[in-house]
Amino acid sequence: MAMSKQTALRLPDETYERLQALAGRTGRTATYYIREAIETHLDDLEDIYLAEQTAERIRRGEEAIVSAETFWRELDD
Repeated sequence: MAMSKQTALRLPDETYERLQALAGRTGRTATYYIREAIETHLDDLEDIYLAEQTAERIRRGEEAIVSAETFWRELDD
C-alpha cells in the first residue's frame, strides 16, 4: 500500500469559503477536493514546466528545431 504524507497550505479566504461550501453541498470533505484538484492538474503543471525548460534551451541554442516535414521524412528512414 502506498504511503501518504500530510501537508499544510494557506488559502485565500474566498477560496477557503468556496471549498467549504462545495464540501458542505456534496457531503465530501475539503481534503477530498484539494487532493482531486492537485491530482487533476499536476500532470499539466509538470508539462508546462518541461515545456518552459525546453523553450529556454531552444533560446540558448542548445536544442535543435526541425520542420514537421523533416521530422516525418527522417522518421520514415
